[in-house]
Amino acid sequence: MSRDHFLDIYDLSLNKKGEELCGDQVKFIKTKDKTTIVLSDGLGSGVKANILATLTTEILITMLNADLPLTEVIETVIGTLPICSVRKIAYATFTIIRINHKTNKFKVINFDNPPIFHFRKGKPVPVETRTEKILEKDIVISEGHLERGDFLGAISDGVLYAGLGAVLNFGWGWENIAKYIESLYIRDTYTARNIVRKVIGETHNLYQGKIGDDATFVGVCVRKRNELMIFTGPPLDQRHDQVYVERLLNFEGRKVICGGTTGNIVGKYLGEEVEMDIATMRPDLPPIGKLSQIDLVTEGILTISKSLEILKKCKCDIDRLPSDRNGAALLAKEILMADSVLFLVGQKINEFYQNPLLPKNISIRRNLVEEVVKYLQNHKKEVQLEYC
Repeated sequence: MSRDHFLDIYDLSLNKKGEELCGDQVKFIKTKDKTTIVLSDGLGSGVKANILATLTTEILITMLNADLPLTEVIETVIGTLPICSVRKIAYATFTIIRINHKTNKFKVINFDNPPIFHFRKGKPVPVETRTEKILEKDIVISEGHLERGDFLGAISDGVLYAGLGAVLNFGWGWENIAKYIESLYIRDTYTARNIVRKVIGETHNLYQGKIGDDATFVGVCVRKRNELMIFTGPPLDQRHDQVYVERLLNFEGRKVICGGTTGNIVGKYLGEEVEMDIATMRPDLPPIGKLSQIDLVTEGILTISKSLEILKKCKCDIDRLPSDRNGAALLAKEILMADSVLFLVGQKINEFYQNPLLPKNISIRRNLVEEVVKYLQNHKKEVQLEYC
């Protein structure tokens, strides 16, 4: 997958009515060479199903990421999970999606889950499949190639059978779901988030709010990468100011400056003064500023700290961001809208913010940014940190 291509992954679930835990689980991991996504559906619902699905996803992700042979991985999972004595079926089913970043090829390994969806230019694409026997179980393997704009989706059967015995006699059905996704390309901007949320919303409607089975949809969109650079703090050596300013201005993605001194350094290079937007001032936050060629200019330490609070409160869900137009909320929005974030952190100490109890070589800014980076990485955000 080229640097300009991004795998936009999003999943959403509905819990069976009356259950606090979902019996479906999704987990994904991205490395330099590949992306692996696992959707597991535990038998039944509630705590037991949740434990079984979680166990399945953890085993699969761990072994696949270690590049163990597929047969060995599947045998381990199937051999580990017991068989229901009444229904004679496995206690958990699963779908694995593996995407090779170098070749753009994907492979789907499906054990008793509904078939995947593959869309190109808003139209469903037939996927080549074959069936292999592993420990007497039918494993369906699908393979294909991804291009910019493609969408891959996997569902649990709770989505497939939405409306069973109510709106539709036999549930929603794979073909109707495919037609619904196709209609979304006409009406909406396609992103994994949009498609998944719309499909799950319609699933909720078909159940008439009384969810009969855990329902999960995980989707992958191949699209242009949204990149963000955040320049905060003046460089340690003032003679290098111009180098880093030019690097910021030449960055192809969105550009944010956090810090008054940093803003003045960039403004001086541009031959401008930072213009303050007083309407964005709050009792606990300074106003944002304006500079040409820069998408957002904020104060530094206070704004970054408050932005981290907002990210934690909304749990990195952009729909839960506060609507108030202040520096911290705007910074949080820039971060959540980005697929990858590069923090360029100047190490020159601002004595105003320096804690006298800390060694001189450790700044509050540095510690704060490192905390932000760690939090974002824990939420699957691609983040790089560079000091200057």
